Amino acid sequence: MRVELDPFEERYRAVTDPWNFASSPYEQHRYDIVEESLGDRRYERCFEPGCSVGSLTERLAARADVVIASDTSLSALVTASKRLARFDNVRLVHGAIPETWPNGRFDLVVFAELGYYWDIADLGVLAAKLASSMAVGGDLVAVHWLGDSSDHLLNGRVVHDVLATTFGPATSRIEEPNFVLERWRR
Repeated sequence: MRVELDPFEERYRAVTDPWNFASSPYEQHRYDIVEESLGDRRYERCFEPGCSVGSLTERLAARADVVIASDTSLSALVTASKRLARFDNVRLVHGAIPETWPNGRFDLVVFAELGYYWDIADLGVLAAKLASSMAVGGDLVAVHWLGDSSDHLLNGRVVHDVLATTFGPATSRIEEPNFVLERWRR
């Protein structure tokens, strides 16, 4: 089971950036930690599902030759397309995962603030899909808020526990009071 997707579009129609991804100190710090977790590695193909308004995508575009970023909200993607217009290496895709999944393998997948929108069983299916799209030597970076929300089906810790059942122990882990980040290398 997955949460209903219509409320996301409604939120982005009402407010351009309803979670303040582009401006909140929490989000900017989280993006900094994502970048730090990648070290100085350059990537060929990156996939970022749930890209929202493209704030993290903008940073990923500087680190990868090709970035495919998707979101279920067309309104969010309109905002992202404006933010990312200067990057010719970013392709935005409208659709929900796992139904809309880009072809090919990725040496970087960033699964951020997204996993708690599925129940445990469907997140397990999604984790298997993530694993099957990873290139050998590729990185999965997952980062999730540790709080509870009425629109989440799972807590961030549970999301990472489910991912670990597919990917095994994380290569690296950073836990802060508000979020956890783990990186797995295939």
